[in-house]
Amino acid sequence: MNSKKPLKFALAILFVAFAVLPVFAQNGNLQGKISDENGITVPGANVVISELNKGVISDFDGNFTLVNVPAGNYTLSITYLGYSDVQQEITVEADKTTPISVFITPKTLELDGVEVLGFGLGSQSRALNTQKNNMNITNVVSTDQIGKFPDANIGDAVKRIPGITMQVDQGEARNIIVRGLSPQLNSVTLNGSRIPSAEGDNRNVQMDLIPSDMIQSIEVSKAVTPDMDADAMGGSVNLVTRTAPHGFRLSATAGSGINLITDKPIWNGSVLVGDRTKDGKLGWMVSATINDNDFGSDNIEAEWTDEFEFYTGEDDLEGEPIIEGVEVDPYTNVFEQRKYLVRRTRRSFSANLDYQIAPAHNVYFKSMYNWRDDRENRFVISHEILDAEDIEAGDFTITNGVPTRFPVEAVRETKGGINSDRNKNRRLEDQRMQNYTLGGNHLFANLKFDWMASYAKASEERLNERYAVYAAEYIASNDNSDTEFPMISAENTSDTNDLSAFEFDEVTNENQYTEEEDMNFFANFELPVDFFGNEGGIVKFGARGRFKNKFRDNNFFEFEGLETQFSTMADVPTKSVTDDDFLAGTQYDAGFFPTEEWLGSLDLNENTGSSVPDEFVRDNFKVEENVWAAYAMTNQNISDKLSLLLGLRLESTNITATGNQIEDEEDVIGEITEESSYTNLLPGVHLKYDVTDNTVLRFAWTNTLARPNYVDLTPYIDVVSADDEIYLGNPELEPTTSMNFDIMAEHYFQSVGILSGGLFHKSINDFIYVFQAETTDNSFGTDTEGFEVYQPLNGDDASIFGAEVALQRQLNFLPGFLKNLSLYLNYTYLSSNANGIRNEDGEERDDLDLPNTAPNMFNGSLGYADNRFSARLSANFSDAYVDEIGGNAFEDRYYDKQFFLDFSTTYSINKNLSVYADLNNITNQPLRYYQGVSNRTMQAEYYSLKCTFGLKYDLFKK
Repeated sequence: MNSKKPLKFALAILFVAFAVLPVFAQNGNLQGKISDENGITVPGANVVISELNKGVISDFDGNFTLVNVPAGNYTLSITYLGYSDVQQEITVEADKTTPISVFITPKTLELDGVEVLGFGLGSQSRALNTQKNNMNITNVVSTDQIGKFPDANIGDAVKRIPGITMQVDQGEARNIIVRGLSPQLNSVTLNGSRIPSAEGDNRNVQMDLIPSDMIQSIEVSKAVTPDMDADAMGGSVNLVTRTAPHGFRLSATAGSGINLITDKPIWNGSVLVGDRTKDGKLGWMVSATINDNDFGSDNIEAEWTDEFEFYTGEDDLEGEPIIEGVEVDPYTNVFEQRKYLVRRTRRSFSANLDYQIAPAHNVYFKSMYNWRDDRENRFVISHEILDAEDIEAGDFTITNGVPTRFPVEAVRETKGGINSDRNKNRRLEDQRMQNYTLGGNHLFANLKFDWMASYAKASEERLNERYAVYAAEYIASNDNSDTEFPMISAENTSDTNDLSAFEFDEVTNENQYTEEEDMNFFANFELPVDFFGNEGGIVKFGARGRFKNKFRDNNFFEFEGLETQFSTMADVPTKSVTDDDFLAGTQYDAGFFPTEEWLGSLDLNENTGSSVPDEFVRDNFKVEENVWAAYAMTNQNISDKLSLLLGLRLESTNITATGNQIEDEEDVIGEITEESSYTNLLPGVHLKYDVTDNTVLRFAWTNTLARPNYVDLTPYIDVVSADDEIYLGNPELEPTTSMNFDIMAEHYFQSVGILSGGLFHKSINDFIYVFQAETTDNSFGTDTEGFEVYQPLNGDDASIFGAEVALQRQLNFLPGFLKNLSLYLNYTYLSSNANGIRNEDGEERDDLDLPNTAPNMFNGSLGYADNRFSARLSANFSDAYVDEIGGNAFEDRYYDKQFFLDFSTTYSINKNLSVYADLNNITNQPLRYYQGVSNRTMQAEYYSLKCTFGLKYDLFKK
């Protein structure tokens, strides 16, 4: 379909709307802002004109608008869970928009003596009222509620929400999985504007890049409405930055801590200042935060195989060695021990403005700039079994079906960077994400109009990433007696300690740069239309454009001639990386490595190096993706209790992707450019039934999609003759689509809490996986028959069934001090199946769940809070799931289950100043992958315990 059709669709709706507009009487309008006792805006409040039974819900900035109100005097009622009801007299004048400000106060006397100051009910109220009054199924968490958990970044905070688990990177939650769907199948927005991804090969948004201090609330929509982007199969996560208060606010944090894995310090600080002019028109807020974390990780990695081959000592008639195979049980043919030293410095800046031009017109500007430096050294000792032609009969031993002795290539590798003020002899990964949004809200008679335009950019730059590699060959012992902690080590200790036996292999220098730019605009129109004769019905329609450009530009150089000067490790400065407290086990002995200072001091000029195209050319691409969308929907009150949201969204996608064709690993034949386009029509229905004022039933039928990863769409061809492998892109990939059904019941407690439960089902078509197979001819070039081919393909269909339950409440019904306890619990169950996944022989597999679907997820915390003191013990569990599909079940990779336990405590010195202390990862939970079965470790990376403490200051003046 032509990409202009969605725009024409929107313009047609707009024409009809303006034709209808004069039908409405020119009554008056009411526009206001709701704030709490501190002047902080209140989202999700229920605002009703009692005499007309006409109401509306305040938005996340606390604003509300009631249109087409007959002129006269009325009583405005505001109800908010956990706060006292407010009734305020108002006067509405014809043909005018009347501005109003409303302040609400907590129901402190109705909480059986529990002090609001210690428990922080205001933050919970904001989240739960928004969730309660939203038309669609959502989970909302406020930043103050986040503050009860020891979570420094948004990724760690989001994992507390029902149905969400996170993939970890260096001990921090990075990639979000919503209801079992991969990170690239979910959308993440900042104030409604898409966040671009700095990842090179996928659409994942790096959640650990954004500090939790910068965010006011997190809203996860698990059933999207037609006015939201449709590429949110699992859900849409909207991060809302802090907005200007009704009065002056100053907030600051200063803290420190220690990482027990390195005994290095942690430093963090933040400041937030905001105010509003005396006339109330201009509000502003600026904030900044910094976190400096010097830590690391202890890591072991292994590859498993069930094949063993060796050279018989004889050659065939053509002079080729005769190879013989032996039946063996699975064993580790590759083993690595890794030590990481990381210093991560995260900075974030935000500036927000809003200006009330007139009672019916306001504009706003919101911005955020995140900048993270990640400096890393890595020391790796690896052992890999030699190729079959290099193994002879006397070189190996097989005991009880497991190879326990064989020749290996042993490699010692140091990873670092140049010696500069920025790099400090470490690999420097410079990640940045910036977002600038300009928007407005306007009221023309009965027509609400809002618009937004945004520019966002994410980048990741890794310059002068260096590796020094020394290698030796010797006989190794393979110990698989404990498959969770496998080990390959030198049969004779002297072999691994003899630095002169490790000969120069290579020194390399790599540069990587990935950039993604997003430009967005949308316009929404809303009119009051009551199809069922009840007040509050609306028709809403609009259009959106999203224009994305992404590219990756890497290079890789290998430097020759250094082997004469640094022929063995005995010729270079070395250091011991052996750690008696190595977290994977004291049996692992790393030994000596070239120092990072020596590697950083080498004068590596690209003019003297040799480019190695097979290391980077396949990774380089350019993609342009343009999405036009239009929608129309109506939200109607069918009765006093039943509401209906019905709508249709149209999205048209156009993609131009450019990749490279490579043969024999280094011959770049040229660029390949392919274009593709598709259009999706996506209807949706939401029903909400208010059983009582505090009990809600919901139903949703939605249709969503997920676009393929950019690198998968790139039309590259890479023939790697040395490894007998071929890698292909697939510009013909179809987007993944899903039809979703949700049922949810929620009961809200007056003491500010919730009990909820629900079921959901997703019917998925054209999911994407990486297919592996062997070639049967030479269609990819001379002597390519029998090569292993890797290519992303569409599977057939898949389905997910799930259930969620959640409980959050203060135990104020208990006697004595026990009334100060609170519970936060949620559990999610998932069951999935996938059809159309084929193994290396082309046969369909029936033994797989949909990748990334964790069957069980649980969050729990027990908190205590009184007038001054609060403490919370928090647990987070997610089950194991298949992460990467191999050529067969034996090769499948699984992300192992994980259980995190954290503790946080705060003491209020006075109403403005408090001290805090947090413990993270009490369980020393590793990042662990396994191959095929749970006791067969592929990777186990440990991070140890982290302790932080500090001061918080918060001042409000209305």
